[in-house]
Amino acid sequence: MLYAPKEEIFLRINRLKHLMEKASMDGAFFHYKIDYYYLTGTMQDALLFVPLDDEPVLFVKREVSRAKRESPIKRIVSIRSIKDIISFIKTMKNVGVQLDVLPYNDVIKFKDILGDVNLVNCSPLTRELRKIKSPFEITLLERAAAIQKMVYEYIPHVLVEGMTEIELGGILEAYAKALGHEGILRVRSLNYEAYTWHILSGRTGSIVSQSDSPMGGLGLSPAFPVGASMKRIKRNEPILIDFGICYHGYQIDQTRMFAINSMPKIFVDGYEACREIHYKVLDKILEGWTSKELFEYSKKLADDLGFSEYYLGFKPHKVKFLAHGIGLELSEFPFIAANHDYPINDGAVIAIEPKMVFPKRGACGIENTVHITNGKYRILTNTEERIIVI
Repeated sequence: MLYAPKEEIFLRINRLKHLMEKASMDGAFFHYKIDYYYLTGTMQDALLFVPLDDEPVLFVKREVSRAKRESPIKRIVSIRSIKDIISFIKTMKNVGVQLDVLPYNDVIKFKDILGDVNLVNCSPLTRELRKIKSPFEITLLERAAAIQKMVYEYIPHVLVEGMTEIELGGILEAYAKALGHEGILRVRSLNYEAYTWHILSGRTGSIVSQSDSPMGGLGLSPAFPVGASMKRIKRNEPILIDFGICYHGYQIDQTRMFAINSMPKIFVDGYEACREIHYKVLDKILEGWTSKELFEYSKKLADDLGFSEYYLGFKPHKVKFLAHGIGLELSEFPFIAANHDYPINDGAVIAIEPKMVFPKRGACGIENTVHITNGKYRILTNTEERIIVI
């Protein structure tokens, strides 16, 4: 079992306290397990309290012995009820709570427990911290990418005409899990559930659904209307495979194109246009362009290449982002998007994914997870980029 290094955890907490001080917070509570995992190294059922002027306390409902084994935090306390935390809490004025993910009823109950305090949203602090990945985090992302590469290299051995999209997804998921894939992709969302089997063949690649992406896929039912479906894969059609991997909590994202017998020319040309946009935008990241500038530049490139009508979806379903940060969550800061205006700083990891969607015909595109480091970019998902024709 691999545990987060003690030094890493304490460095994260110290950086958090610096941000808390700037935000005038006397203390902060972290209910959201992705964030308290980042700050403690354990994802047991718990609540983390970080006072500005003292050591953090991890209140664990279940299971405290595992939490003590997994986390270097010194003050780990077993509780049965949230009310048990009172004896550990000093009087505070401004208290951080994760208001973006904590249900309203829980916020009200928590305020009753804390008394006369001013609750402020502390989620932006952890989201800011997690923008920059440490060498330890990069190691985990590299391990995830190595698993993903083996999965993609396995596809030509199992992809056959007549199999359903979801059948291929199941085969790939079983193979990925045998290699260490945890089988879950996490997102910070109320109603969006991430999934591994984004396998879209032919016309299903042009089906739009509830997910904020250029294409959603048909899915298996109205209850899960995204991703792979019962459609049978045919020859001479584009097959877009976006198969995420999670290793020790860290996710890696990648899209590659496949076809049986041949790929129609429009999709070949669209794919090459996506690759050109992908690399030209990466070059501009290194020049310090802001997120918004990069997004607008990508749209101009698509227009110059003759694909503006299909780039990032078709009207009225075009999306307004080209890349998203990735790590413990599938979609985290930083973004390359129309409404984000900041540079992509050294140390960031992003998944950049230019896609083309042709109405009623299908989709094509590329996606790589990229580490911006030392004034350069390094592609972590180093699987072969050419279209694989079987």
